[in-house]
Amino acid sequence: MSDLTLVIGNKASSSWSLRPWLALKQIGIPFHEVTVPLRQPETKAEILRHSPAGKVPVLRDGDLTVHDSLAILEYLAESHPDAGLWPDDRGARAVARSISAEMHSGFADLRRNMPMDVTDRHPGAGRNPEVLADIARITQIWRDARARFGADGPFLFGRFTAADAMYAPVCTRFDTYGVELDEVAQAYVATILGLPAMREWYAAGSAEPWGALL
Repeated sequence: MSDLTLVIGNKASSSWSLRPWLALKQIGIPFHEVTVPLRQPETKAEILRHSPAGKVPVLRDGDLTVHDSLAILEYLAESHPDAGLWPDDRGARAVARSISAEMHSGFADLRRNMPMDVTDRHPGAGRNPEVLADIARITQIWRDARARFGADGPFLFGRFTAADAMYAPVCTRFDTYGVELDEVAQAYVATILGLPAMREWYAAGSAEPWGALL
């Protein structure tokens, strides 16, 4: 039985929760899952039971608690090196970490105006010049990674890596809001959304009794 427990928010809308959840599913590491409904009166107290940071996601490995999506991905990469969550090549690995960090800290306008919602479609909504600039930068990142490092598979660096986990919620946003994409970006979105784990996430999000939390 696995000692790993991942505490997440609503699948309908918790983009940060999706990232480590998808990584665990893709690399085949068993884990227990605890969902804390967000934006409920008891939400804060319930999350604090799992982490003093007061935010999801949270990974518990025995007595160890790791919070923050990117920190969890780094922990999984270190504790399961054979899973290949970062590219083998040092240069590719540096780029993968750079674009993952950029996703982690950036694209605030996209987040604000196109919140994650896997339960519905809002074509055409959320666009403004700042959001369009975010979309342009993200698709540039994808094209560059695919051209330079993606020859061995359909993901940003060929095989699935932590970078794909970091950008998976963006793929849901582009789908939800009907974002017009170039051929490379559209193929990448189709690859991510076609994963069995992503279909599982969508189905669970649509079945949640709390509804989409925008």
